[in-house]
Amino acid sequence: MSAPAFLPRVDILGVGVSAIDMKDAVATIDRWIRQRQKHFVCITGVHGVMECRRDSDLRGIHRAAGMVTPDGMPLVWMARRLGFDRVTRVYGPDLMREVSRLSPERGYRHFYFGGGPGLAEALQARLRQTCPGIDVVGTLSPPFRPVTDEEDDAIVEAINAAKPDIVWVGLSTPKQERWMSAHRERIDAPVMIGVGAAFDFLAGTKRQAPLWMQRNGLEWAFRLITEPRRLGRRYATIVPHFLVLAGAQLAFARSKAART
Repeated sequence: MSAPAFLPRVDILGVGVSAIDMKDAVATIDRWIRQRQKHFVCITGVHGVMECRRDSDLRGIHRAAGMVTPDGMPLVWMARRLGFDRVTRVYGPDLMREVSRLSPERGYRHFYFGGGPGLAEALQARLRQTCPGIDVVGTLSPPFRPVTDEEDDAIVEAINAAKPDIVWVGLSTPKQERWMSAHRERIDAPVMIGVGAAFDFLAGTKRQAPLWMQRNGLEWAFRLITEPRRLGRRYATIVPHFLVLAGAQLAFARSKAART
């Protein structure tokens, strides 16, 4: 399996999203591990794009990422309408499943960082059942409050002492992206991947949307129904705002194409 050294990106509302499919993503991660190249991966959907629009630092973090995967179907549809026909969804939980499935054969070493108390350990137990032989070298759940410098040093020391190839970061967007960017020079692992709620989904502590909802861009509605208090305000703002801006970008692209 080989991956191109350069992954093209499509501009979606000012955020460069990697124009890839799942095979590209897995092959790229494999190449980084084999060549010991240090990169971090942003798993980005509509929420991540809209956060980037209001936060220039977060946009810069996405530009610096080795890969920005199209996590949601709206981004896939946008990419295809903008001329990147082969783009498919690279959903965080699916990417974690696929890399974990391949890990026993390839010898990847994993570290799970994030989640509430006990979640990383539950994830480890579940993946050891579904992917026999997976090598999980450590888990760590940080406190929800800001950590002190001494605590942060201890976290870095614990991760590096375990010598993982991949650090899976489950801190939610945009906290996980900021953490990976701030620690990319301090963490020795070649790959850090921010997967957010994938910890809960793969551990079995939260339900995923049915496949038909995922494929039709309705996962946000399922999550809103299951977590209305936490996500209600977010989606009430993000979804209509994204639709308006995405429509404007596509209309401009069509107008520009018609003039050339």
